[in-house]
Amino acid sequence: MKNKFKILIIIGCLIAIGTSCEKIIPNAPADDEILDGPIEGLTPEQNRLFLNGDVAFNGDVFSSANGLGPMFVANSCGSCHAGDGKGHPFTTLTRFGQSDTLGNKFLLIGGPQLQNRAIPGFQPEKIPVGATFSNFTPPANTGLGFFEAISDASITALADANDADGDGISGRPNWINITQYSELRPGTIVRNGKYIGRFGKKASVYDLLQQTANAYNQDMGVNSTYEHYNTYDNQEIDPEISNQKVLDVVFYLKTLKAPIQRNQNNADVIAGKQLFLNISCGKCHTPQLQTGPSNIAALANKTFAPYTDFLLHDMGQALDDKYTEGTAMTPEWRTPALWGLGLSKNSQGGGYHLLHDGRAKTIDQAILLHGGEAEQSKNKFQQLPSNDKAKLIKFLESL
Repeated sequence: MKNKFKILIIIGCLIAIGTSCEKIIPNAPADDEILDGPIEGLTPEQNRLFLNGDVAFNGDVFSSANGLGPMFVANSCGSCHAGDGKGHPFTTLTRFGQSDTLGNKFLLIGGPQLQNRAIPGFQPEKIPVGATFSNFTPPANTGLGFFEAISDASITALADANDADGDGISGRPNWINITQYSELRPGTIVRNGKYIGRFGKKASVYDLLQQTANAYNQDMGVNSTYEHYNTYDNQEIDPEISNQKVLDVVFYLKTLKAPIQRNQNNADVIAGKQLFLNISCGKCHTPQLQTGPSNIAALANKTFAPYTDFLLHDMGQALDDKYTEGTAMTPEWRTPALWGLGLSKNSQGGGYHLLHDGRAKTIDQAILLHGGEAEQSKNKFQQLPSNDKAKLIKFLESL
């Protein structure tokens, strides 16, 4: 009887422990509350490649022993993109160069990115005399494969460089030079030897391979044979990271899932979206696009909702930093994708840091800093009754 009693006590304790653990251990967050994770439809081999890239992106930490520096900004990819989300002011990058579109004359002395940290025995970079500069908050990483898979023709179809329809909006692509290692996407459009950029605050980057190689070099001082900018000279590059590692990260970025809208059936969210369209915000923040062909079947011919047109728009004097990249003029910025906006605070310390440099601390502030081609939409927003403004903001926070 004593043994049976002991067994009952042990069983009771185990049940109590299991029950208490259920109360202590939090549930996993819903899929629409996080930005990381792969797109649906990947093959087992593609999921393996995704995990390889995930480990490289979020697990690799560089030091002087394995290639960091000598000047750098961060020592890992994940340190600037926590949870694959937007960066914080502490991880904001400084880009420097010029106010004209003749090409960055500071490439051989550190441009275009200020490397404000250094390993022992070296000095951090300083902005050269005569250079203009702008601060860039790191963007969220999710859904980038959809960006890469949209066709050039789809982007040019949205352009209206001369405002032919008279609506005050004249978006245009940023025509850029590309690196010799970039693989041209199907249907690539070439104009005067230049190609359409679609990544970066100024749309000055052609594809995710160029974006990734440049980030390793400019953010961490880690060289690869895919490197676009030589920091100081044109000597032969001594790779500090393998091509396979770079390609693993590229695949990871291509196959991160797109943000999932929350509360889509909420009446205020639905009304807010209609208000968003009524005041013409959707003319630049295009609600829906479709990808073209892709060697990743899960990305091919898919409809997605990024709320961007990938075009440059003149945003007015308030957002003119007198710095440019490619053929963009200084007040021109690529329309940022709005999907994932409502989750931005999760990676930004609990508060918003919006626009290209994080200066806006609320969505309202970000809207009110719009000018240039967005002046009319901003004015219409200001004229909305307070309850309609709240609905529009609620819609944006659902993205």
